Amino acid sequence: MFGSSIDSSQLMQALYETLYMVTVSLIIGALIGIPLGILLVVTRKHGIWPNVVIHQILNPIINILRSIPFIILLIAIVPFTKLVAGTSIGTTAAIVPLTVYVAPYIARLVENSLLEVDDGIIEAAKAMGASPLQIIRHFLLPEALGSLVLAITTAIIGLIGSTAMAGAVGGGGIGDLALVYGYQRFDTLVIIITVVVLVIIVQIIQSLGNFISRIIRRN
Repeated sequence: MFGSSIDSSQLMQALYETLYMVTVSLIIGALIGIPLGILLVVTRKHGIWPNVVIHQILNPIINILRSIPFIILLIAIVPFTKLVAGTSIGTTAAIVPLTVYVAPYIARLVENSLLEVDDGIIEAAKAMGASPLQIIRHFLLPEALGSLVLAITTAIIGLIGSTAMAGAVGGGGIGDLALVYGYQRFDTLVIIITVVVLVIIVQIIQSLGNFISRIIRRN
């Protein structure tokens, strides 16, 4: 392909593996991270459902996980990855550390988005007699939806970068292609191609996220 050591089928396979890792880890990470982010907000001292114990447990755990660089996390949880996936090598195995990485990341992004909601809206909901769950479902989440879309967009872009690092331990995807065929074989063209592909993907996702967020905020 274009005089490089890879052909279009290899690039398409690597692209599929990257999208597979991002999609699955994002879905699982969101299912974990979004509820955690909501809990962080509602259990704060002046939150909808104040609970010092839950907040003081969740907050440092999320901070610790967020502070670990992905490449270190990838290696540190190899035993856990083997336990869950049966192996620590391959595309499916890479989903485990990617999920562990993105879940607290999403939780913090969701927390920041929800904290942007005007306190007056929450107070009005309370005055109408809404329960904590009703406030979350009908007031907090709808008001923060535009910001939440941008938060998830940021999480997706972060995941794409992490999948590239997963290639360093045989995780497959675009990163693995760049490492094996570009770096190890000194093929600069392969590295350029993979970088261009990643940049295009990121630009498409960011533009789509911005577009959806603008539509939501207008409505």
